[in-house]
Amino acid sequence: MTDSRMNFHAEAPKIPPRILCIGMPVRDLTFRVSGVPARGSKEHATHFDEICGGNALNAAIGIVRLGGRASMCGPIGDSKETSSRYIFDKLTHEGIETKHIVHMPDLVTPISTIMIDPSGERTIVTFRDPELWKVRLPPTEFLLDDCAAILTESRCAPFCTDLCAEAVRRGIPVIVDVDRAMSLREGLLTASSHLVFSSEPLQETADVTDDGQALKKIAKLTPSFLAGTRGPRGTIWLNDKGELEETPAFPVHTVDTLGAGDVFHGAFALAITEKQELRQALRFASAAAALKCTRFGGAYAAPQRADVEEFLHRREDAPRASPG
Repeated sequence: MTDSRMNFHAEAPKIPPRILCIGMPVRDLTFRVSGVPARGSKEHATHFDEICGGNALNAAIGIVRLGGRASMCGPIGDSKETSSRYIFDKLTHEGIETKHIVHMPDLVTPISTIMIDPSGERTIVTFRDPELWKVRLPPTEFLLDDCAAILTESRCAPFCTDLCAEAVRRGIPVIVDVDRAMSLREGLLTASSHLVFSSEPLQETADVTDDGQALKKIAKLTPSFLAGTRGPRGTIWLNDKGELEETPAFPVHTVDTLGAGDVFHGAFALAITEKQELRQALRFASAAAALKCTRFGGAYAAPQRADVEEFLHRREDAPRASPG
């Protein structure tokens, strides 16, 4: 039994691991603003950028930047649609495999308008065509061939739970990014090896207002490793003895939080495939997310592996403050 509470292959792969990222790619229109406009008002943007987005896609960018291999899987719009072609071009440029993406004829690829204020906080409006949820993924054998891990979004449960359950049965780690409340009967609770919640959906899922108690309640329903990310307050998680532990966030000058949580999940998934010990994996993910926050550009500001390693090295050499 390992700290992840499940048994996986003992030896790390000799080539970069391929992580299957399942989600809905999004075309993001981002605006930097001095403040989120009030209802019925107008606001001048100081900067505009057009990028790809979506939890799994952002994580895939982070994985590749950190030295892993990522393939994107999930539904997007018609192959002739502008946003669909745009996303394919961007993924190819990033070195992310696209052969597992499913085009949905006559449908529209998800699109978001994102406003980023001076603190780096973002306000997002997204349109996802309801018909996209009816996607049928490629055959399981095709998706799991040469697959070191699956990283998926909890919202994708309707079309990926069976695949995730089969992956877990085969000893392939399944990391779930939970950014909205789940049912306590949700299949992904057990069709996973690692569940990493954002704080608000963690509390909503457990119907408990304390992150630690919420994790302990959910732990009664799943053998998966459980953690809750809390932005600048760091990550809370349960070790293999069911005890609460915390991984502090790294203090940085934040200019853009867009994609930071996704980069965290991507870095964590990569660390799991590299057989990093859980505490180390969470610290690695926290460093990657912190560095992303210091740069504009959503997940396209995700750091390279050398940047993260240098960042961690500097923190290890820095004198530690005495407890206050």
